[in-house]
Amino acid sequence: MDICIIAPPWLPVPAPAYGGTEAVLDRLATGLAAAGHRVVLVAHPDSTCPVERHSVVPACDAEPMGRGVIELEHVLGAYEIARDADVVHDHTMAGPLHAARFPHLPVITTNHGPFDRTMSALYRAMVPRVDLVAISHHQASTTDLPLAGVVHHGVAIDEFPAGTGAGGYAAFLGRMAPEKGAHRAIAAARAAGLPIYLAAKMREPAELAYFEAEVRPLLGPDVVYLGELGPVDKLALLADAVALVNPIRWPEPFGMVMLEALACGTPVVGHPFGAAPEIVEHGVSGYLVQGQDDLARALADATSLRREACRGRARTFSVERMVDAYVAIFERRLDRPVRTLRPTPIDRPVLVAVRR
Repeated sequence: MDICIIAPPWLPVPAPAYGGTEAVLDRLATGLAAAGHRVVLVAHPDSTCPVERHSVVPACDAEPMGRGVIELEHVLGAYEIARDADVVHDHTMAGPLHAARFPHLPVITTNHGPFDRTMSALYRAMVPRVDLVAISHHQASTTDLPLAGVVHHGVAIDEFPAGTGAGGYAAFLGRMAPEKGAHRAIAAARAAGLPIYLAAKMREPAELAYFEAEVRPLLGPDVVYLGELGPVDKLALLADAVALVNPIRWPEPFGMVMLEALACGTPVVGHPFGAAPEIVEHGVSGYLVQGQDDLARALADATSLRREACRGRARTFSVERMVDAYVAIFERRLDRPVRTLRPTPIDRPVLVAVRR
């Protein structure tokens, strides 16, 4: 099968630092190619995913993120590249709307964000001409739109080091945003008597403002902000942590950071919002609790959880499972079975966590 994956234009696939969607697309494209499919990726020109790649918008125009005219330019070029594909898997906002110009192309789109008012209006204009996929059962429960399926993200666990938690600290990883809760993570760690290292994307004005108002005043010898980490340092942070503190207070559609922590053998402590209960098995691979005081107690208790059980939980979210689920959706759209092979995976470097 010839599959064209259209990524958002803003970040390389995979991203050099923050970029959960781009990490997923990298694994999906690589996994589809390893299963015997021809994959064409249209993405940021600095992408390094080991499949056939094309770009439309120069890297210098991908910042700042979110400019509609840039995404439109990206989409216009992407569909010209994709016009002979068997199926298009589009991860942009504008692309599935533009796909109406190509009625011969089967198009599937995945919603990586919440089904809020704006996104619901856009997707309602696309379906059923475009097949819509959700990334968690919770996300799917928040819309009345017809869905082609629910496909959880996947990880290649062999690319993740099996950590020991030897660093003796709690970790926070995400965006500097109130809903992500870095300030709540700090409070929980201090109440549990643990130092905490924070790594977070902090580029947008709102992120900078939140950091200055809520996080910077809390920094000290036991609370260290590391900045935005690249892949190797990110895995080192997760592997050496006794637990990842993920105190989200919003219905997050998935939450790749939780899955990446589990892949390193690191328990996750947080709240049962959004897809968290689908990823974290309470009492086995982490704790999902309600209040701030409960969060601190759970963080202290997380040191008793078996790290191999956390790795085992991550194994249920394999890249192969994700690939097979998407291929099944592609097959239904094409109304024919597609042969999937399992040859030797594409060679790629293994990320090894090192202490800095």
